[in-house]
Amino acid sequence: MATNSNEPISKAFKRKSWNEQRTNDSWAIFKIMSEFVEGYERLSRIGPCVSIFGSARLKEDDAWYQDAQRIAEGLGKKGYGIISGGGPGIMEAANRGAMEVGAPSVGLNIELPHEQKPNDFIDLDKSVDFDYFFVRKVMFVKYSQGFVVMPGGFGTLDEMFEAITLIQTKKIGKFPVVLVGKDYWQGLMDWMESTLGGNHLISDGDMNLMKLVDSPEEAIQAIDDFYSRYLFKPNF
Repeated sequence: MATNSNEPISKAFKRKSWNEQRTNDSWAIFKIMSEFVEGYERLSRIGPCVSIFGSARLKEDDAWYQDAQRIAEGLGKKGYGIISGGGPGIMEAANRGAMEVGAPSVGLNIELPHEQKPNDFIDLDKSVDFDYFFVRKVMFVKYSQGFVVMPGGFGTLDEMFEAITLIQTKKIGKFPVVLVGKDYWQGLMDWMESTLGGNHLISDGDMNLMKLVDSPEEAIQAIDDFYSRYLFKPNF
């Protein structure tokens, strides 16, 4: 059955009584708390991990899917767990690569009207479902000590800029953020440098918070070079 795309907007403007407002908000607090508690309990013992972000829309015959799987396999062989958004596309490739080599395979799944359902390559004890994007993003940055960003859309950009913002503002450590695919990301990098940097809206050196690479081997090396210098621990 077709859904009305204006329904969420109409619902947001619908007048509620004071009692309805208080009741809905109060129950939401408990739901949010439960998602934090479950996430912390499931992920607190997974060890050093790398998050891999990317599009949910790519299929297994796509070169970017295959690169993501190779990156996850390579990192897994070096002893790193893999965290993904738990869905299809690049997320599936990341979990698939981790599972192929016996590395911890974590899926942080979000309930959406379309696109998203848990993939088949997540460890059963490391699959966590979320209703709230902001809780899910906390789990990504709390338990990751590195971020690999594959080509993707709005969701991927959101996750990437969340990590960069937290690093820039020193809310988490200066962990590596590795963008894979120069043809895909170079235009964005050039725009940030010329427009944001040119208007002094980011600081000198902020562009160095990201590393642009073109192959799975370079991505693995960038993460491994960082890990070899530091002890592993949760971000905050």
